[in-house]
Amino acid sequence: MPDNRVNPGPLLDLRDVRKSYGARVALDGINLSVAAGEFVALLGPNGAGKTTLFQLLTGLFNADAGNLQVCGHDIGRNPVAALAQIGVVFQQMTLDMDLTVEANLRFHARLHGLGGQHARMRIEDALQRLGLSPRAGDPVRELSGGNRRKVELARALVHEPALFLMDEATVGLDPAARRQLLDEVLGLRSRGAGVLWATHLIEEAESADRVVILHLGKVLAQGSPQELTRQLGSASLADAFLRMTRANSGG
Repeated sequence: MPDNRVNPGPLLDLRDVRKSYGARVALDGINLSVAAGEFVALLGPNGAGKTTLFQLLTGLFNADAGNLQVCGHDIGRNPVAALAQIGVVFQQMTLDMDLTVEANLRFHARLHGLGGQHARMRIEDALQRLGLSPRAGDPVRELSGGNRRKVELARALVHEPALFLMDEATVGLDPAARRQLLDEVLGLRSRGAGVLWATHLIEEAESADRVVILHLGKVLAQGSPQELTRQLGSASLADAFLRMTRANSGG
């Protein structure tokens, strides 16, 4: 995987990021980083601010304040270079259901300026990695939910980004398909990629190198699952998460 970073710092570096919608504060001074080869779980209940953060990271909205950098590129000042280093799987599926698996990936490759033999090699590699080669000519609508998610991950792999953003990517999948997708994404670390995995499921966060607990737009704590459990004197990450979010709910 090529290294297109401006400097050898974190793949993702957020400093004091703030975002409000009218009187509602969605993100309140977020500081967060993801290093090369690191899997970071962004753990928070619904309404924590996870989706808002991903909207900022993918250029859908602009932050009110703060600095967001991807591979040394400021998203606000140089969005094209920053977004070129990101591969995304959104919570809501964004595939064209009537196109084949291969056609969906080919369209994505063209968006990133890839064509000809180069694109074909990238697509074939992504499909093979995820066991989708036999389904390359099938329309997406004929695939199971788990395989559709694999296609979205394959699409994210095609342009070989440095950073992967996974926004509640296992929603709607059965436990076996959820575990398989999580294992595939965990395997990206061996290629030097960084992963930010947003979830509200404790069992997914337990596989992370580092967990960032987000609640009501604020980072409450971060550390390895073991560190967070030990710091709060809890029996498990689930217990630590529940105690922390309840204590900061203001109720």
